[in-house]
Amino acid sequence: MAFMPDYRSAGIPGATAQAGAIDAGLRAYMLRIYNWMASGVLLTGLVAYGVAHTGLRALFYHVVPNAYGNMQLHPTLLGYASIFAPLAFVLVLSFGVNRLSRGSAQALFWAFCAVMGASLTNIFFIYTDISIVQTFFITAATFAAMSLYGYTTRADLSRFGSFLMMGLIGIIIAGLVNMFLHSPMVQFVVSAIGVLVFVGLTAFDTQRIKWNYTQNLAYAGGGDIVAKAAVYDSLSLYLNFINLFTLLLQFTGSRRD
Repeated sequence: MAFMPDYRSAGIPGATAQAGAIDAGLRAYMLRIYNWMASGVLLTGLVAYGVAHTGLRALFYHVVPNAYGNMQLHPTLLGYASIFAPLAFVLVLSFGVNRLSRGSAQALFWAFCAVMGASLTNIFFIYTDISIVQTFFITAATFAAMSLYGYTTRADLSRFGSFLMMGLIGIIIAGLVNMFLHSPMVQFVVSAIGVLVFVGLTAFDTQRIKWNYTQNLAYAGGGDIVAKAAVYDSLSLYLNFINLFTLLLQFTGSRRD
């Protein structure tokens, strides 16, 4: 990744005006992305809370006794579908964004956020409401700080991209393996590394978005190309936020009795 050269004081005719226009466009583009991401997080939270605290819960979870005779919540078929459906949405948005219309990409984004909310319903059964709210604000502060760093830093964060991706793949594989091992220590290590990975990805993705706009999107002439890119970039930051939140919840969340 290389940064856009600054021509403001280079004496090139019209370069200062062009740079100013790009800066203004970048600020508007980033604002659009943050608005999309924040709206998606809000929708996810509302759906998760609504399913957990209304009669909709019966559609996604049912109560069954465990081996010790205690009653536990288990996902229904619809519940399992909501858990795995977000992966399908991510694949469609990631690999099909260029083939989708602007309206389709935006509709899929909203549908994804709603389904993600349904898949996160179980956090309200595991953790107290107050600890969920506290963790949300901790996540928001951490995300804002790292995204601001990624936007303002002059350091090239692309050199960390391969390490972050290897870390992401590693925690996914370890998480899948631990579904069978049920090891608290493995879960703790995976969660700790996961927090570091998504903190880093927040800064990395913010800088990537900024670089892509100044080098490519600023010259695309607006329209559907920029609009669909905004949806995809919003999805990247949204996923960083949600994953960071769920991982931090394992450290800061207070479990229900």
